[in-house]
Amino acid sequence: MVSIPIPSRQLFIDGEWRESVNRKRIPIINPATEEAIGDIPAASAEDVDIAVEAARKAFFRNGGKDWSSATGAHRAKYLRAIAAKITERKLELAKLESLDSGKPLEEAAWDMDDVAGCFEYYADIAEALDSKQKSPISLPMETFTCHTYKEPIGVVGLITPWNYPLLMATWKVAPALAAGCTAVLKPSEIASVTCLELADVCREVGLPPGVLNVLTGYGPEAGAPLASHPHVDKIAFTGSSATGTKIMTAAAQLVKPVTLELGGKSPIVVFEDVDLDLAAEWALFGCFWTNGQICSATSRLIVHESIAEAFLEKLVKWCENIKISEPLEDGCRLGPVISDGQYEKVMKFISTAKEEGATILSGGARPQHLKKGYFVKPTIISNVKTSMQIWREEVFGPVLCVKTFSTEEEAIELANDTHYGLAAAVLSRDLERCERMTKAFQVGIVWVNCSQPCFTQAPWGGKKRSGFGRELGEGGIDNYLSVKQVTQYISSDPWGWYTSPSKL
Repeated sequence: MVSIPIPSRQLFIDGEWRESVNRKRIPIINPATEEAIGDIPAASAEDVDIAVEAARKAFFRNGGKDWSSATGAHRAKYLRAIAAKITERKLELAKLESLDSGKPLEEAAWDMDDVAGCFEYYADIAEALDSKQKSPISLPMETFTCHTYKEPIGVVGLITPWNYPLLMATWKVAPALAAGCTAVLKPSEIASVTCLELADVCREVGLPPGVLNVLTGYGPEAGAPLASHPHVDKIAFTGSSATGTKIMTAAAQLVKPVTLELGGKSPIVVFEDVDLDLAAEWALFGCFWTNGQICSATSRLIVHESIAEAFLEKLVKWCENIKISEPLEDGCRLGPVISDGQYEKVMKFISTAKEEGATILSGGARPQHLKKGYFVKPTIISNVKTSMQIWREEVFGPVLCVKTFSTEEEAIELANDTHYGLAAAVLSRDLERCERMTKAFQVGIVWVNCSQPCFTQAPWGGKKRSGFGRELGEGGIDNYLSVKQVTQYISSDPWGWYTSPSKL
């Protein structure tokens, strides 16, 4: 598979490429080779000010040409044009994302399909919004009429992670633009390449200047000023719980609304009546997909004690046959983790688990055939206690930890024994049991006899320390809409408070 050069981009502000005020650049490191393959601009607080002003101007532009007052049908034309251009550039974008993030090429290509599909979906939602903006409300008094009116919330700051660089950005950009908001997108500095290409796509399709602005840069220098900016009306963030806490604190100073999609430590409960082959594939996919770097990864395997030995034997055997390689190679199923820092973090989790008495059944080291790159073998760890770090904390790497259970009640207790509440999976042929488990899980997403499927049409989000708010689905646009109540007095008679107090 042939690599491609990384485009050299600037910041995208007000429809133009602009050099950052400080003229600093951040190297792009290919996690498969540990080599610099390009660089991106490092935005500062001054750049944030300029981008927010551009977004505000686009939102409130004079002459009736502002983005916020355009019809949903008008906005939908741009969203569909973006979707078409993403599809046209699918392979190029997938290769860029693989080089930048270490994601296997096939997975990156699927992500590009989802990106295009998300823009198409919210184009439809934007059109439907025209007929739904005004909703009548029945009142107990005939002398009044009342309706609600949905309007765009304003300028939104979108701060996105590195594990699904373009897709996670699209989950926010598409509904925000569909709603009539203007946006400043700050992707992770670790993987920003395809987000800058999204800016180029917007430029190509003629998206009005300032509607979408893209700033690359470090969190403290660009993300923090965006989160606390007084002229940003809403923040939407996907990332770690620690950073989410900081963003929520900053937004609270201005009573600014936020939606947070944070970390997870999701369980997958496997009952004794499953088909072992089918269950094994879902267990491995649920944890090792995207190199194990998924907030919803079902990284805590809770398996019935009667099948545990046979099931783990199968998992270990299959793990040994997973192709680990440079992401652009045909058939790659597991690429590198994103960075040297993430590699060290994952390896520290594994060594700590061993020190605490857990057993490494498979993996736990670098693949011998790969001398460079941040590669970690898919790892399965047993003899885990619930007090261990590997059970309680999010690893964000290809590491699956295992515990057994004997009763349904014990499985539920183990599954819910976490500060997180993003997702959970249950595998069983007994659908009544699956329904009981579904109701018992303290999460926002439940998978039955599968793990990790995600559809633009279905809401996504968690509970507890996994954040709040829901992205995707019809309700995903509500994150970017404000509801206004309009009540009108329609009687020609005096209200009577001043002229006839006795009538009250």
